[in-house]
Amino acid sequence: MEIDCIPFKQTGYFSALICDYIEKKEGLAPFYNRHFRLEDFKGQIEEKASHFPNANREILYDALQRQYKSTVASKKTLDNLKKLKEPISFTVTTGHQLNLFTGPLYFLYKIISTINLTTALKTAYPKYNFVPVYWMATEDHDFEEINYFNFKGRKLQWNREAKGAVGRLSTVGLEEVFETFAQEIGGGTNAETLKNHFREAYLKHSTLTEATRFLANALFGAYGLVILDGDDAGLKSLLVPYAEKDIFGQLAFTKVSETVTKLQELSSAYGIQVNPREINYFYLKDNVRERLVEKDGLFYVNDTDLSFTREALMAELKNHPERFSPNVIARPLYQEVILPNLCYIGGGGEIAYWLELKSMFDAMQVPFPILLLRNSALVISGKQSDKLHKMNLSLADLFLKQSSFINKKIREISNIDIDFSPQKQYLETQFEQLYELAKLTDKSFLGAVKAQEVKQKKGLDHLEKRLLKAQKRKLEDHVVRMTELQNQLFPNQSLQERNQNFSELYLELGPDLIPSLIKVLDPLTTSFLTLKY
Repeated sequence: MEIDCIPFKQTGYFSALICDYIEKKEGLAPFYNRHFRLEDFKGQIEEKASHFPNANREILYDALQRQYKSTVASKKTLDNLKKLKEPISFTVTTGHQLNLFTGPLYFLYKIISTINLTTALKTAYPKYNFVPVYWMATEDHDFEEINYFNFKGRKLQWNREAKGAVGRLSTVGLEEVFETFAQEIGGGTNAETLKNHFREAYLKHSTLTEATRFLANALFGAYGLVILDGDDAGLKSLLVPYAEKDIFGQLAFTKVSETVTKLQELSSAYGIQVNPREINYFYLKDNVRERLVEKDGLFYVNDTDLSFTREALMAELKNHPERFSPNVIARPLYQEVILPNLCYIGGGGEIAYWLELKSMFDAMQVPFPILLLRNSALVISGKQSDKLHKMNLSLADLFLKQSSFINKKIREISNIDIDFSPQKQYLETQFEQLYELAKLTDKSFLGAVKAQEVKQKKGLDHLEKRLLKAQKRKLEDHVVRMTELQNQLFPNQSLQERNQNFSELYLELGPDLIPSLIKVLDPLTTSFLTLKY
């Protein structure tokens, strides 16, 4: 694959907060622990080593042994599982929902960024071990967010009623999705491999957790990926003292609220990523995953008849920690409590809400991990690249909003100049003289002069738009070819990686897809990549 790049800020798809974090803006320093340069990991290793007990490693190892009991793991993954018992071993973690058939393409980029960072860390710090971990978001209950994937512009959706944690859902009913996918994808070696992946994952495993573990292992097991399910009683036993501080002391609510205020004071452009709740845990049992709320000294499970006294809820937490499910605020803390983790790799939205959490981690006395934006990429075929070249389209052009993209290119290729900026500048100069004249004669005429200036500028704008529209009609064929190409590369006028499923690229590249991405994706880059195959 040939590589090109564009700064994240120039793409228009990344928030001011993320761009400032990447550029290490000074005011953001209090909101993270260390930046993501390789040399920053030395201090992170030392800090995590001094705060992660060997007893936690034993519990983690035992949980993973249970979870991998029915999985055919690679030698590299089995070796990594054993290494996690050793004090010199650390993890790099990414997390993702249990999207059907991996969902958007960036599922691959997240995991590859994680794998490649562990490789880079091993080179920089050879006396330590570094294990890539994929955290399955098995306890999410937003079924509508994960029950489909896109294939060649068509939405393949799993239609069923669902409630509770999605990881516990039965895979019954996915035969229909498989049949639709099989018809859409057609034949050929690569198509048969994809159909086999879907069939083995979803038609031969009973829950969505088991299906996702199988698929992720099939795609990345050869690289030693360790797949972790946090919906585990043994692991949640480690969370109990931290959950107590959240549920009964509102520590997370207090600290995160303070941080949100400070971020907004730093820049109004940052906004609020997630709002903390007084209690940041759900009650999880059977098909129920509902918020815990406190009122008048009693604790209620929202939208149910369940309620607890303070003493009863504390006993429930200690006796049944598996029934307490962290929300978006508490889940990162849970991750760092149970893993010897150095770095979390996520998308822009994830990193943005992690930046709200550091003061909570400090108060809980848990080391805050290094935060790293996952790789982002636009994958272009040789044929598409040739079209770009023939139409004289640059990489930066493609990232423009479609209206701006068309207008810019029409102006460039037109044989007439449809840019009235000089005329507007001339008009402003003329009206400066009229303003001076009005001041010298009768200042009450200033309003009339201003109104006339606005009217004439609007007239120029209107004329410019009409001429541009006429030129678009004249160059309609070129406009159609440009927009068709942009729509191919930016489906739904959004990033390819947020819409397209990996299966489309797999049809083209087959088993070379993941090795090719492993080879070219540098997790420490600070640019958006374009990859030509």
